[in-house]
Amino acid sequence: MPRVTVKDKWKMKKWYKVLAPPIFESIPIGTTPVDEEWKLLGRVFEVTLFDLTGDFSKHYVHLYFQVHDVQEGVAYTRFKGHELARDYLKSIIRRKSSKVAAIVDVKTKDGYVLRVQGMVLTAFRCKTSQKKAIRKELVNVLLSKASELSLDDFIKAMIFGDLANEMFQAAKKIYPIRKAEVYKSKLLYMPTPEGIKKAVIVPTPPR
Repeated sequence: MPRVTVKDKWKMKKWYKVLAPPIFESIPIGTTPVDEEWKLLGRVFEVTLFDLTGDFSKHYVHLYFQVHDVQEGVAYTRFKGHELARDYLKSIIRRKSSKVAAIVDVKTKDGYVLRVQGMVLTAFRCKTSQKKAIRKELVNVLLSKASELSLDDFIKAMIFGDLANEMFQAAKKIYPIRKAEVYKSKLLYMPTPEGIKKAVIVPTPPR
């Protein structure tokens, strides 16, 4: 009976270095093994802002990067979205106050479309009419800032708190505000020479 040779799939895999997007200075965020490099395309990696900056106060900010290119053993990523840790969100919500959230699709100055979710927490419970007015202000801030900024600058404004501060300032004109956050975002569409297209990467094997 002939001997059957079994290939060790693990030994066939090659290790690839994964880099953060240029906005984060393309710093290495990890390594990953794969047998064929095309299988890396579209893979999503999660890191915290603490991992990228060393600032522990930002450990609750989770970032998602998606591989869009692989060259010479290096996987290059782009921003896919972010969200704040659930434990952090639970810790800032208080009784006898109101949470006012706004979800809106925004378009940056350079043509990227993102779905952004912002919120403010009021100092006390407010009326429905006041919530409606606050939500309108949040939507206006998110739309206007996106239209003024490039994708990279808008990402920075979201994750480092500048955008949340503008939301806070706008909302407090209507009712006392305790906290503002941009708690989630997702890249939906991106500009291309042919026009705008969905920011979705589907890995396909070479022919």
